[in-house]
Amino acid sequence: MTTDKQSATFSDELLGFAIPTRNSRGRAVRLGPVLEDILSAHDYPQALKHVLAEALVLTTLMGGLLKGDGDQLTMQAQGEGGVISLLVCDYRDGEIRGYVQQAQPEDPAVAANPSLETLFGKAHLAITFDIAKTGKRYQGIVPLEGQSLSGAVEVYFARSEQVPTLIRSAIRSGKQGTVAAGFLVQHLPDGEEGRERLHVRMDHPEWEHVSIMAESLRHEELVEESLSLEEIVWRLYHEEQRVLISPGARLSKGCRCTEAHFEEVLARFPKEDRREMANDEGIILVDCAFCSKVFPIQD
Repeated sequence: MTTDKQSATFSDELLGFAIPTRNSRGRAVRLGPVLEDILSAHDYPQALKHVLAEALVLTTLMGGLLKGDGDQLTMQAQGEGGVISLLVCDYRDGEIRGYVQQAQPEDPAVAANPSLETLFGKAHLAITFDIAKTGKRYQGIVPLEGQSLSGAVEVYFARSEQVPTLIRSAIRSGKQGTVAAGFLVQHLPDGEEGRERLHVRMDHPEWEHVSIMAESLRHEELVEESLSLEEIVWRLYHEEQRVLISPGARLSKGCRCTEAHFEEVLARFPKEDRREMANDEGIILVDCAFCSKVFPIQD
């Protein structure tokens, strides 16, 4: 196998790769300190930390497929009757953020290893691509079903994008913090025009080979911080004639809340509504759900 590998990638940085002879592409990521920074904004139970960590990995993998500066990927899971009422994550230019809104704070199910149904109840998953250059928005919505968020995203790509996709994710929590990682590979059968797929075959022999190799990826490999992402790709596809490696964006916590932003948002409300929001001192306290900061805005 020949590659264009330049340097090793370990944590908090995206890695892209392509297998030209198999018409396939992929992304890999491992989140470390950036993940801990995001999770620390709220005192989440362990089960909610786990699902948010997986969601951030998936958002990063999908966001890494975007091509233009300022393009944004948003993943939102919303449900009724479960522990979580809302989960939101987004990716833009290497910046990631996310939070979970808990509907049942005292529910004992969050202390165990709950299913998606327990976590979200009856729910749906919405994935939105905002393209900065054209101002266009593309959104796909699928039921939030199955064993994991990763599985639900695979269903999204199959139904909404018609792109054969396999995703592997892994999470490890311990005294040193939480590490989450993911691996995404897709088959691009007969070309790509914008966001329209051409001649898609979900059972293409090329895809069967690529996906079988990816299925052999072990949980321990993904979260092993001493193992580079390039090494993981090499282990899976070292028999291929050529694998192209493309270093991706360095990742950071990307909460974009500022007083100026909230002032602009509040200015859209009628004066009477703003007066009702304000406290006795005429201050409107705005709580950012992503970073858990409170911004005092003078009305």
